[in-house]
Amino acid sequence: MPAQNPQSPTTAIDILLEPDATMLGHAQANNARLLKVFPKGFALDEAHRPHITLIQRFVRTVDLDKIYAAAEKVFAGASVTCMQLEAFKYYYAPGKDTGVAGIVARPTPALLTLQQVLIAAIAPFTVETGPIDAFTAPHDDSAYDALLIGYVSTFVPKQTGDQFSPHVSTGVAPRDYLDKMLAEPFAPFAFSPAGAAAYQLGPFGTAAKKLKEWNLKS
Repeated sequence: MPAQNPQSPTTAIDILLEPDATMLGHAQANNARLLKVFPKGFALDEAHRPHITLIQRFVRTVDLDKIYAAAEKVFAGASVTCMQLEAFKYYYAPGKDTGVAGIVARPTPALLTLQQVLIAAIAPFTVETGPIDAFTAPHDDSAYDALLIGYVSTFVPKQTGDQFSPHVSTGVAPRDYLDKMLAEPFAPFAFSPAGAAAYQLGPFGTAAKKLKEWNLKS
């Protein structure tokens, strides 16, 4: 698999944790539900892999291999697959008329430490922002492009540390429907990370193109 995105000198990346079968089952069930009410949304597939984002950054494409090496050292020092996480609610990130929904897990000290160490490890290779070409594809609506670029540009610090909300995105639906879904009772469940990888981000902030994966040892 090529290490670089030949179309842009900047790549929008997501270094993430891949959830276990328990979380995958819940995410797939919610995705099927959302697709019934909003077929224009996305299915969870190879271009929309369920995941828990640790960090999203714009980086120099030529430095991707250096980023992989730096992240590998971080994961080698963390017992990621031994982490016990608890999913406890639904949420959604609002757009104009629709929202991107997901299942939220409680942050743990180990997860927060892992995030901060990763941020520091890849900081030398990041850039402040980037164009939509840094993603695998644009949205049909340029307003979504602008929202996504802004989100990734400010992920550190706005979505990290005390603001970190680990979650698995599950699909898109109208906001009024999602408001009703969030009001429903949610049965908490336990799960663990099963792997770690770096992806190029796609539309709606999905993990669209796998760039690198790491073999995590307990």
